[in-house]
Amino acid sequence: MGDKFMSAMLVVAGKISNNRLMACIRNAFTDLMPLIIAGSFCTLFSNVICNTTPGYVSLANVPGMSWLGAFKPLFDNANYGTMNFMAIGIVILLAGKVAESYGNNDKVVSLVALGSYISLCTYTATANAAESGEAVTISNVLARNYTNAQGLFVGMIVAIAAATLYVKLIQSGKLTISMPDSVPPNVARSFAVLFPATLTILLISGVGVLFQALTKMTLFDAITTFIQAPLKNVLTGLPGFCFLIGCTVVLWWFGIHGTQTLKGIYEPILLQAFAENESAYQAGTAATNIINTPFMSAFATITGAGITGGLLIAIMLFSKRDDYKSIAKLAIPCAIFNINEPVTFGLPIVMNPILGIPFILSPVVSILLGYFMTKIGIVQPFVVNAPWTTPAGIMGFLASGGHIGSALAQFIVIGVSFLIYTPFVLISNKQAQGESQG
Repeated sequence: MGDKFMSAMLVVAGKISNNRLMACIRNAFTDLMPLIIAGSFCTLFSNVICNTTPGYVSLANVPGMSWLGAFKPLFDNANYGTMNFMAIGIVILLAGKVAESYGNNDKVVSLVALGSYISLCTYTATANAAESGEAVTISNVLARNYTNAQGLFVGMIVAIAAATLYVKLIQSGKLTISMPDSVPPNVARSFAVLFPATLTILLISGVGVLFQALTKMTLFDAITTFIQAPLKNVLTGLPGFCFLIGCTVVLWWFGIHGTQTLKGIYEPILLQAFAENESAYQAGTAATNIINTPFMSAFATITGAGITGGLLIAIMLFSKRDDYKSIAKLAIPCAIFNINEPVTFGLPIVMNPILGIPFILSPVVSILLGYFMTKIGIVQPFVVNAPWTTPAGIMGFLASGGHIGSALAQFIVIGVSFLIYTPFVLISNKQAQGESQG
């Protein structure tokens, strides 16, 4: 029964990990991450260093440092150019990845996908007039909910659909315009992709128009309301998030990179939750999403999947196994930067029934503690997406916008993971003694 279960898990995980679209989504978000981190730190600098609002805790409000306020527009503009255009970035990147997965390297496919996506957006917005306060409809504008994190999910769907359709039309060869040999290659290529590109945009735009005519609701709003919102509620809710993290560490225990395998599922949703927090922080209002991308880095994967920093401490203090201690010494520098492959595959934790139990239990307990501490105010909701390799303490401080309690909370969960791992390290001592006597 155990062998059958493990075989089934490996098959399922392998299919998810090797799935063409999952790989494309994962790679696209990986490429987008530097832009998100850059925009996130611009928010931090804008508020913690350059904010001159009276009563605001900022370096610019320290006597003699008000000159720092002159740099606030610099960071605000950079933030707007990054965080508010995540959906556009993912459409461009994901369409290119999907086309490449089919062996097509046409650069135009990203623009085709972008044109298809914009065709599903509404070009009017409603705003209150400054003087009268009355609602005014503004034409020929694109609301930022189409370009920021709110549009990520629809952008992913359209990018995949547009790129796939475009590639299939190109591969069919039926819509290619052949030009004489005297025509320069770049011009000839433009005509060769003209009909596939045009037809792709028209078909997706047509679907949007037809859907709105039948339902009196835009396709964008329908996907956001009936698919994206429920999925966000599940993955940013405590039970759903605990289940997600449980799945990632179970995959790790089988020797599969669980975080990367499931990244295509959770990354868009958690990133949207983070972007909402970041936007609220930028506007000076309270952030409301406890579970988001930096929360996962801070409490679910700190020191590595399974919170193995606690295991390393337990080994160094209580293990009587020379092999464990040797590997732990080598793994500590990596664990500081949240990389735990040396200990996961070195001890190993993979397929280890003794260490597997705390390996799965520790991150779930850590999540519960992090969530509870945020609820009671010890931890502030995270508003900065610090790189996942940022060491414990520093990550919590940066991600919370400079909150000491959030930094200390990371050491608390590592300490709790140490308590969880310790009994199992002692059991492994007895196991080693039994093997030596046998």
